[in-house]
Amino acid sequence: MKRSLATLALAASIPLALSACTGGTSGGTSAGSPSVATSVDAAKPVTITFWHGWSQPHELKAINATIASFEKAHPNITVKSTGNITDDKILQGIRSGNGPDVVSSFTTDNVGAFCNGALVNLDPLLKASGIDKDTTYVKTMVQYTSFKGVQCALPLLGDAYGLYYNKAMFAAAGITAPPKTFSELKADALKLTKQTSTGYSQLGFMPLFHMYENAPAHWMSQYGITWLDSSGKSALASDPKVTEFLKYQKDLVDSLGGAAKLEKYRATFGEEFSAQNPFEAGKVAMAIDGEWRVASIKADASKVDYATAPVPVPDELADTYGRGYIGGTIVGISKTSKQQAAAWEFTKFLTTDTQSLVNFANTINNVPSTPAGLASPDLSKDPEFQTFIKVAGNPNTTTTPASPNGGEYQVLFQNFAYDYESGKVSDLAAGLEKVDKQIDKANAQTAG
Repeated sequence: MKRSLATLALAASIPLALSACTGGTSGGTSAGSPSVATSVDAAKPVTITFWHGWSQPHELKAINATIASFEKAHPNITVKSTGNITDDKILQGIRSGNGPDVVSSFTTDNVGAFCNGALVNLDPLLKASGIDKDTTYVKTMVQYTSFKGVQCALPLLGDAYGLYYNKAMFAAAGITAPPKTFSELKADALKLTKQTSTGYSQLGFMPLFHMYENAPAHWMSQYGITWLDSSGKSALASDPKVTEFLKYQKDLVDSLGGAAKLEKYRATFGEEFSAQNPFEAGKVAMAIDGEWRVASIKADASKVDYATAPVPVPDELADTYGRGYIGGTIVGISKTSKQQAAAWEFTKFLTTDTQSLVNFANTINNVPSTPAGLASPDLSKDPEFQTFIKVAGNPNTTTTPASPNGGEYQVLFQNFAYDYESGKVSDLAAGLEKVDKQIDKANAQTAG
């Protein structure tokens, strides 16, 4: 369920095709005027189709168990499930009219596209069912399932980000606790780094944005920055926190040996999802990563002696320590579904049944999307996993806003961040203004 630059780049290409394909679809629920029954005739057999992205054996086992629980509670509804489906295929299916009734996506950055005519607005159905979305679901997760007032999706499971640190390396360096502020992160990273004439024998922290989960959004979120203003315009140049973060990250890069030396060391790292992951292999002492890494370390039989903690925060925001970044899986109902009442029953079950959510989260090692799920006594008690549960429930935790073009603004900013950290950009203020213009132009082109 992790997001990467490659995912965002792919996502950014989808909405253009969508805007040309969903216009003219009929049926569905428009904002404020429900045209779908909120319940089904229990005596009438109904079959609905469900497309999703899960593909690993343990994932399929988990979602099939959830479906079985739903069918037991709703014996008249049969769910035909198809996994390993991309957003592109989902949108093509909806365009053709032969797509699924219920869809699930890993890419929250595509919510803007989904809400632009592909999925029904669920607000009227939530209201008719007596569900308060702001109390039923983790509030931050509600934010990434709507766009321009259209609640076209609901959160299913989430991904929270935290800091993994090597306890043995910390002890050897005389560090007794994980860093809580950015200044502590820098101090610890330097103390934990062992440079050689050609590189490093140990690196405290890899600050480069190319490093797996080091996307700017995943730790720049600790500032609570404003990506887009109230009118949808890019606000990177006008938000001083963006400049502060980029200068901090660039200083960290330079202090640890410079971009070229760090990049050379990064080239020796193994695959992110393997036992050769640099944190698991002992090449770095700290890393930003998602909750899934807890399960990966176990599955890889890694001997790393580690613990987890929230990602550090800017020194001036020390009182918000515990916050983080969160994304996740979304679920919605196709605008072209002919069985929307049954589809709503399934969607409602997927996103509100606490026991099913907790069982699903435990099996695929993700974070529940409801406060009830986060508080469930049946949720994994692994102390390293609990860090991410707390981050998900922290009121200061943030996400990135939906956009009309699959999060292209993040791609454009991240490409700029690559150039800045490597020294290719000298005028930061002018560079950010240029990125703002690029983002606004891209959004305007998508809007047509």
